[in-house]
Amino acid sequence: MAKTAVFLDRDGVLNVEKGYIHHVEDLVLIPGIAQSVRRLNDRGFFCCMVSNQAGPARGYYPLSHVEALHQRLIDLLAQEAGAQLDALYYCPYLSPPAGGKTPDFTRWSTWRKPNTGMLVAAAWEHDLDIKHSFMVGDKATDVDLARNCGAKGILVQTGYGQEVLEGSYQHHAKPDYIAKDLNQAVDWILEH
Repeated sequence: MAKTAVFLDRDGVLNVEKGYIHHVEDLVLIPGIAQSVRRLNDRGFFCCMVSNQAGPARGYYPLSHVEALHQRLIDLLAQEAGAQLDALYYCPYLSPPAGGKTPDFTRWSTWRKPNTGMLVAAAWEHDLDIKHSFMVGDKATDVDLARNCGAKGILVQTGYGQEVLEGSYQHHAKPDYIAKDLNQAVDWILEH
């Protein structure tokens, strides 16, 4: 029986949006987020981070730095609420027109949101039912990803969410639900 997943963007959803995070200690959870993830854990949802991480492609830092940031994220979730992510997927690639500079990471990728590669890989590797799953993000590309694969799309107003709603960042999106933050998104998920 395929599992229902909650796919979570990283920056602006789980941790405070600070642009490219150059120092690992600058990754800070949004208050109450660990408890929100724990609520999903306790209800049996498969919690999966899916994140565009173009820092390596832009030459800002090595792939090992992204891995260190993710280890800090895992540690903070566990420390604050005993919460866990069941899987983490991220796309370090960026196309040349979008600003990719580092040869190893400059390419078009089916994993870069709003493309569906990360969700398809997660579904294949963990037996997930995407059609009955949820994508929570703060960008129009997160909502577009949900639409592109048939999941429910939730836009949170943390991170860039408010700017997306105002039309001043990316483009207008039509999420299935607009939430103040991940905690309110979890309330909605648990009702549906």
